[in-house]
Formats: sequence, structure tokens, C-alpha cells
Amino acid sequence: MALMRIAYLDCFAGISGDMFLGALIDTGVDPKILHEAIAALNLNATLKIEKVDRSGISSTKIHVYDGSKLAEVNPAPASQDHSHTHEEGHTHQHSHTYQQQPKTQHQHKAGHTHDHDHAHGRSLTVIRDLINAASLAPAVKHTAIQAFELLGASEAKIHNVPVETIHFHEVGAVDAIVDIVAASAGIHALAIDKWYCSALNIGGGMVDCAHGRFPVPAPATADLLRGLPTYSAHIEKELVTPTGAALIRALSPTFGPHPAMRVEHIGYGAGSRNPKSFPNVLRLSIGEATDPAAIPPSPIPHSHKKNEAHHHHTAQTVTVLETALDDLSPQILAYVSERALALGALDVMLTPVVMKKGRPGTLLTIICNPSEQNAMEQLVLRETSTLGVRVRQDSRVCLDRNHAHVTTAYGEIRVKVGTLDGQEYNVAPEFEDCRAAATKHNVPLKLVQQAAMVAYFK
Repeated sequence: MALMRIAYLDCFAGISGDMFLGALIDTGVDPKILHEAIAALNLNATLKIEKVDRSGISSTKIHVYDGSKLAEVNPAPASQDHSHTHEEGHTHQHSHTYQQQPKTQHQHKAGHTHDHDHAHGRSLTVIRDLINAASLAPAVKHTAIQAFELLGASEAKIHNVPVETIHFHEVGAVDAIVDIVAASAGIHALAIDKWYCSALNIGGGMVDCAHGRFPVPAPATADLLRGLPTYSAHIEKELVTPTGAALIRALSPTFGPHPAMRVEHIGYGAGSRNPKSFPNVLRLSIGEATDPAAIPPSPIPHSHKKNEAHHHHTAQTVTVLETALDDLSPQILAYVSERALALGALDVMLTPVVMKKGRPGTLLTIICNPSEQNAMEQLVLRETSTLGVRVRQDSRVCLDRNHAHVTTAYGEIRVKVGTLDGQEYNVAPEFEDCRAAATKHNVPLKLVQQAAMVAYFK
């Protein structure tokens, strides 16, 4: 039986991009891998790696430099504990399209200056193009872009605007781009078969955002953490940043206690703060599963298998939960469906059925990953009137899925493409993008969908 390499993230002090990078280095990832990934971006950015003490724990701290300057804004000294700042040490500023600030210039080594529009930041399209243009492995690009698309989707939802109009401020800055791309390179260098993660300590207190002061977690982070296990303990500071939350989402780990494993490497990634009696670190444990047959593979493809096709969507085992109900309000059924999807269900179906004594009823069917079975069982038993749930494991065959981006008269629209062995089987424009564009331009939704399809096939 082949050994399965697994990893566990212990987020008792939250997670941020620089903490993740520090933990990767501390577990043995070659720093050269991260340096080369950053150099490929052509942002004139570099990493400084140092050993620091966090409440008696020796850990690795990562600093990102933009040219000769520290890329973090208003960095907080490790010996101090400033209020309302990120784990990385800079003030929280959300992605939006309205704030006006003066442009600044950064002097580059080549002797010329580049104007960076900090009033509007970088758009998702600009960041995606930047990553795609870099000489990085396809799997590394995929993970990095996915993290930014997750961030963009959360911001678009918060501001009720199309995702492509979002202009990132903090998470579009050099340090955040470096954190996400370098972390993606480190993730794939580790070649982990399955990721696990503890519940996330989000911290507490208040945080200053571009639109005012919000309770922790800040809006984008809160949206990214939907359905994930979180808690607040020990310290009244923001512990999970948008960058950290996006990386967790991109990893799609199984949440729970430390899995059964033979630990080989343990690394600690340091945050900027060093509060008394609270080790501000992210712990990463890497080893072999003691029962690999019981662990489903991770959705993260391995970039080290460069000559293999990645069909990680083609064959999957899913859990199916079903129960028939004839005495429950349609309002509650709709609520249960929404909650199941928020908790990570792959799909939810409500089917009209005729039950005993000729009573009309509803068959509730939930499809989820096996790791989510317990959460779905608890949801159905707690929220509905059923006395039992049928559970089975089904196999499903899926097309490989990816997104293309097309430009229409109504803006840029993502198009979902389903392929098998390189052949296209299904093409469909993303509904949410089309709906947002139709609303913005006050045109029929079907017109936007047709325009996207025409643009794609051209």
C-alpha cells in the first residue's frame, strides 16, 4: 500500500500569509523555491527570512520587500502589540472601488519609477494576468489565482458589484501577491496528498477598515470563513487575515482534530506581534497517514508530476444523505437547503414525492464530500422533523472544470468549461457574472449570456 503524505495546520493563533510562508520554510521547504516564484512575478519583490522568538517558541518570520523598502504598511514591531492592525502588521483596508488616495511612486532598481495607483489598487484581471504571465508551474498558478478569485467573490458579494470591477487595495499590494504566490509554490513543493486543519481562532476586538470600524473578523474574512469551524479566544486582536482565509479556502482541508499520522516535520511560522504568554505562531505538521486507505485524496493537484494529466475532478466518491418529509414548512426546507450549501454541500435537491396515505411530501437530498457527512447529518436531524436519515456512498464521474474569461459589451464574463481528456464537452457562462452585468447595464440576462457565448466561440 502506498504511503500517504499528509499535513496538519494548527491555527490556534489564526493564520496569515506571512505566517503560512514562515511555517512552510520552518518545515523544510527550500527557500529557493519561494525566491524563484517571487522573481517570476517581475515585481522587484524579495523575501527576508529570519528566526525569531514568539513567547519562547523559535519560529520563522518572513518579511516582504518591495525594492529596498518593506512592503508592509506601518509595520508593527514584534515587541509591541498595536491595536487594529493585521497580523502582518499593516492597517486593514478592504478591496473596493471608491476610496480616493493620492498616487505614490516606487523607485525600482533599473533606475525608473512606476506609478502604482493606490487609489484603486489592482483589479482581479490585472492580478490574474500577472500570475499567468509568470514562469510558474500551472498548478501553482491555479492555486494562486483561485485564492484571489475567492477573495474577489467575497468582496463582490459585500459591495454588490461584479467581481471584475473589484480593485484590491491591501490584498492587491505587493506583499499580499507575494504571500499568495509564494505560498502556492510552497504548497505544491511539499506534494501533500491530503491537508487537514484545526478550527480557526479568529481573535476578537475591532479592526479598522476602509468603510469604518468593524468587529473581528472583518467583512471579507467573515465571508471567506462561511461554513468553516471558527472560535474566538485568548486575545482581542485580528488573527485571521483575508489572505490567510483565502489560502485556507484554496487548500480546502478537512477540519478537525489532529489526524492519525506519523509526524516527520514540524514548523512554526511567526506573526508580527509578540504578545505576552501567547505564542503568535502557525504550526504546520507533516508526516505519513497511519491509515492511508481511509483518507480521500486532496483536491490540490501536485505540480511535481509535470508529465501527468491532472484529472482530479474525473472520479470522486461522495456521500448522499436523503430523508422524506411530509410535515415540514417549505420555509424551513428552503432554510435547510441554504445552510447545507453554506456548510459545504456539493448540491441540495428538493423533490416532490407522494408518501404513505397519499400525502404529498418532499424528498430532501444532500450530496457532500465524505468529510462533511457528520455536519450534514447534524443539520438535518436538528433542523427538520425527520426521525432518521439514509446515508450512502456513491461514485461520480465529473468533467475537469476550468474558467475562461471573455470580453463582451457588458464587461468581462467568466465562462465555465468542462473537458475530458482535453476535449470540450460543456461550455456555459457563469450565471452570477451575467446577472451582475445585466443589472449594471439594465439589459436582459439572456442577452448577456448570449454575448458571452458568442465571445467565447469567436
